[in-house]
Amino acid sequence: MRSLLLASAAATALGLGLAGPAGAFDLTILHTNDVHDRFEPINKSSSTCSDKEAAEKACFGGAARLATAIDEGRAAGGNVLVLDAGDWFQGTLFYTRYKGEATAAMVDRLGYDAMAVGNHEFDDGPPVLARFARALKTPLLSANIDPANETDLPGDLILPSTVVEVGGERIGIIGLTTPDTPDIASTGEVAFEPPAVAVKREIDALGAQGINKIVVLSHLGYVPDQKLAAEVDGIDVIVGGHSHTLLGDMEGAEGKYPTLVKAPDGTDVPIVTAQSYSKYLGDLTITFDDAGKVTAASGAPRLLDASVAEDPETLAVVEELAKPLDEIRNKVVASIPSPIDGSRETCRKGECQMGNLVADALLERTAPQGVTIALINGGGLRASIDAGEVTQGEVLTVLPFLNTVATFQLSGQGILDALENGMSQVEEGGGRFPQVAGLQVDWSHAPEPGKGRIKAVRVRQGDAWVPIDPAKTYSVVSNDFMRRGGDGYDVFVTAKNAYDFGPPMDQVVADYLASKNGAYTPYVDGRITKVE
Repeated sequence: MRSLLLASAAATALGLGLAGPAGAFDLTILHTNDVHDRFEPINKSSSTCSDKEAAEKACFGGAARLATAIDEGRAAGGNVLVLDAGDWFQGTLFYTRYKGEATAAMVDRLGYDAMAVGNHEFDDGPPVLARFARALKTPLLSANIDPANETDLPGDLILPSTVVEVGGERIGIIGLTTPDTPDIASTGEVAFEPPAVAVKREIDALGAQGINKIVVLSHLGYVPDQKLAAEVDGIDVIVGGHSHTLLGDMEGAEGKYPTLVKAPDGTDVPIVTAQSYSKYLGDLTITFDDAGKVTAASGAPRLLDASVAEDPETLAVVEELAKPLDEIRNKVVASIPSPIDGSRETCRKGECQMGNLVADALLERTAPQGVTIALINGGGLRASIDAGEVTQGEVLTVLPFLNTVATFQLSGQGILDALENGMSQVEEGGGRFPQVAGLQVDWSHAPEPGKGRIKAVRVRQGDAWVPIDPAKTYSVVSNDFMRRGGDGYDVFVTAKNAYDFGPPMDQVVADYLASKNGAYTPYVDGRITKVE
């Protein structure tokens, strides 16, 4: 299978050409990232695939299909590494129910050689991450986290790097975790170091051991990975995650597979990533010369569609794990006439249908308390919903974090500051992008982040929309994660009359859809408008 992939992919020559010099060493890296506990196959909306969709061969990924693809990749021969760039945690009822216990067993079952710590591995705090690390046989890596002050995460559970011997060659693998993690997860007293500093230190340490082949297993994101490659010498390849980026020649790809970035010493560093949710298995082959320099890189992500058979033994494990989940997720809570778009590509860059649904639902539930504004983070929306019956499981797939409704009071200036923060990471696809109700927001991409991207904000007054008053106090609804300062919403931390313990967001949204009696129509109405 790998030979078919490489034959169809555009091969990239580095330095000495595709064939490589005499004594060249070829290494194939099979890789995933941002699986988010998609143990079961997904549909085109990244939700759990239905029996009907499976019969129509419209499913992708899942652990059993991933197992087959990895086994086939190893069976093709050659020197193979299997790596994951983080964020196996969170996203389905498998995480809600098992909190990483099933994830550890599955990662080991699939035979990964190393896994990076993603930000979502911190979602339930250091104790859950520590339990996961203890259960995991696969090396868990992050060079830029320092747990010295966190008693619930002993320092020996997560390694800065590991060395794997393949085909008689020692490969150094360095892990990285996004330094934004304290803003988007529960990190306790864990400290985060700039990635470039940590990588330089580990490259030197590995070099002292005579290791000259370095793979960085990065949960930073596609754009930060390119920045890192351009800043640090000694990186041979970056296998990335976090931004859910698709690379390759297919429709929707954001760049080439691999993407080449010049390091300060002039060498080209291949960067790869494989979107998310187990839909693709990345397949990269690189050639090293005797000095450990990469001379060629080629490959393509393999789409794990219905043409890839599901491994029977892994499928049986998944089905057994799924049994306790069925009663919850199969409960029909509503029906909708058309699909609701909750895709990452729309909800982190502008107004989206799912953002309007969730914000409207929160505002309607809390309006009797005097709340007039809803503001949530686009990164909290994790899937779309297809037309037809809507189950509780589908709603939980959209809102998997078990956040509760949070209400508080904030000045108009505080709301303006919050929106400015929300627009500050659009370039990186940051999850802080705001979805709103009870507001109209005009913003511009042109100014620097945090420096005047918000151009106008209006609030409803009767039947009219009027400019927000910076000195006035408004009642706001959000989620408990943001209210505690998550995603950079520090201004919410000191809000007045805060109450973080409302009903679960997924239940509020399910109730809201049910109240529409099958007549809810997804929409956007211009409440967030980009102006230039």
